[in-house]
Amino acid sequence: MAHKSFIPAYLRTHREGLLKDKISHAQRLLESCSVCPRDCRVNRKEGETGFCRAGYLPKVSSSSPHFGEEQPLVGLHGSGTIFLAHCNLGCLFCQNYPISHLDEGEEISFERLGRMMVALQSLGCHNINFVSPTHYVPQILKALPNAIEYGLSVPLVYNTGGYDSVETLQLLDGVFDIYMPDLKYSTGEIAEEYSQAQDYPQVAQLAIKEMFRQVGDLVLDDTGIALRGLLVRHLVLPSGLAGTQEAMRFLSQEISKNTYVNIMAQYYPYGDIPEGSLLNRRISKLEYIRSVEIAKKEGITRLD
Repeated sequence: MAHKSFIPAYLRTHREGLLKDKISHAQRLLESCSVCPRDCRVNRKEGETGFCRAGYLPKVSSSSPHFGEEQPLVGLHGSGTIFLAHCNLGCLFCQNYPISHLDEGEEISFERLGRMMVALQSLGCHNINFVSPTHYVPQILKALPNAIEYGLSVPLVYNTGGYDSVETLQLLDGVFDIYMPDLKYSTGEIAEEYSQAQDYPQVAQLAIKEMFRQVGDLVLDDTGIALRGLLVRHLVLPSGLAGTQEAMRFLSQEISKNTYVNIMAQYYPYGDIPEGSLLNRRISKLEYIRSVEIAKKEGITRLD
């Protein structure tokens, strides 16, 4: 559970009467979908689908306390993760491939999504962690009043691949307390080849700047649990494909040297990787060590 004196941003926004307008605005985005940078312009309210293949109702793959996330999210009782089906990125190596590419999950009502959040809180989870929320921002917002009515009071975590629209993120100002984006690539050619998103580096950098503007550096309570702020993940890829030096330089120079960064070593050749691809192997121990050293050399002081 969150610290007793902590009031999540969405409760303040709700009490000020601002949440209703955010929900209405987000719903309009679905009518000619511009929720994410794909800008597909399909009417998801009428059942049309774009790149992400998500429709109008939220589709959930699983919901449970998760103990494999970063320690400030997990604490003693876990992070209350809600894995959402589909994705607005097409990463060949996605570690959640059955959920993102094969769309495993069940469409549920907004009311049920709200109850799902509160059920996780009742299990003692320190936060509600939406995994791959980008294409479901309007649905999350629409479910939130139900969750508030049922007693939701822990922080919300926006656990994203980083391919987010600044306009949509601005709707979330005063809703999410914790942003946890990936910073996957530093070059457009690599992003296009492996995630079908040539503009990913520019989009992700703008998105992270907006996230940081809203919540700042990660703030922990006196037990080490995250209450608010930015936490960035960077998955080390084989052969330097993730552009670690450029990514860490961006965070250090344009965000904050105190950015909480998780340099991740768990890359596994999974999903739809072509034979002979540079991605067809795990990273070496040396590659990981070098990536951590690069982050430190670029000035990052807060590494997971």
